[in-house]
Amino acid sequence: MTASLEHDIRQAAALLSTATDVTLLGHVRPDADALGSALALGRVLSKRGATVRVSFGTGGGEWIPPETLRGLDTDGLLVRPDELPETEPLLIGLDTPTLGRLGSLGGRVAKAKETGGQVLVVDHHASNQFYGTHHVVDETAEATAVLVLQLIDALGDDLDEPTARCLYAGLVTDTGGFRRARPVTHAMAARLLEAGVQPMALTREIMDSHPFAYLPMLATVLAGARLEPESVQGLGLVHAVVTAETASTVRSEEVESVIDVLRSTRDAEVAVVLKEGRPGEWQVSLRAMGKIDVSLAARELGGGGHRLAAGCTVHGTAEHALGLLRDALDRAPRL
Repeated sequence: MTASLEHDIRQAAALLSTATDVTLLGHVRPDADALGSALALGRVLSKRGATVRVSFGTGGGEWIPPETLRGLDTDGLLVRPDELPETEPLLIGLDTPTLGRLGSLGGRVAKAKETGGQVLVVDHHASNQFYGTHHVVDETAEATAVLVLQLIDALGDDLDEPTARCLYAGLVTDTGGFRRARPVTHAMAARLLEAGVQPMALTREIMDSHPFAYLPMLATVLAGARLEPESVQGLGLVHAVVTAETASTVRSEEVESVIDVLRSTRDAEVAVVLKEGRPGEWQVSLRAMGKIDVSLAARELGGGGHRLAAGCTVHGTAEHALGLLRDALDRAPRL
């Protein structure tokens, strides 16, 4: 840990130690790291006596907590956006590098500041825009859950099983089942297991369990997948499109998992999945094998993320969106 990060964690822990009323926000379409981190930190603050709410914004669609992650909320901290107060003395954004990723709740940041409140940002994305009053940002951390555990340690609180389970959910998903984890992160995982986490049951619940409708949806999407060996500077591109009609039979979790299937294509350096939201709007997931920085390609199109995993939103037809992505990936730096 750098001296700068250690200082930021001490400052944030001091802020959290006196918190009495807190709203914690994850990004739109929250994954296990965003929601698990928010619920873990929220649970610790609640046990310390604070009034705590956890929520996330919408990106224009319906507000629906991911079904696979609802079991993490053992304390009923998750609330709908319309149930949030006008503002709060402490707002915490987790795993959310930009205001845009807060979706419909992005305006709460300015409102909190205007009313004298504090905004803590806890994140591990290189694209973080430091929009808070306090920041714990480390792009070398494999997951935001890593930073939340460091904050909990700085507060001096013990880990119980429900808190550890939330953190483990973030770790196991954002590290690709610990394939991208450093030794220190494996040591963190060991602490979480010692706190009582049952890894087989948890990973089955949040990663490896799909309704039958997932299979025909996946078959439809993969039937339309295309390989372009000459794209991405000759390193190869594989892409697929998930239309709103195709996605209508499954949960958001199933749609988000398509990229993990596509990225297994060894003939392509980069995998891209276009997911239709509103008509003419595509949420894009990009994954790289290790030779191309897809975060800069995503940032060029208004998004961001990590060097090997990023995303953005593109408007127009699917083919128009793919054209923009091809061009951006051809300009992306090699690693």
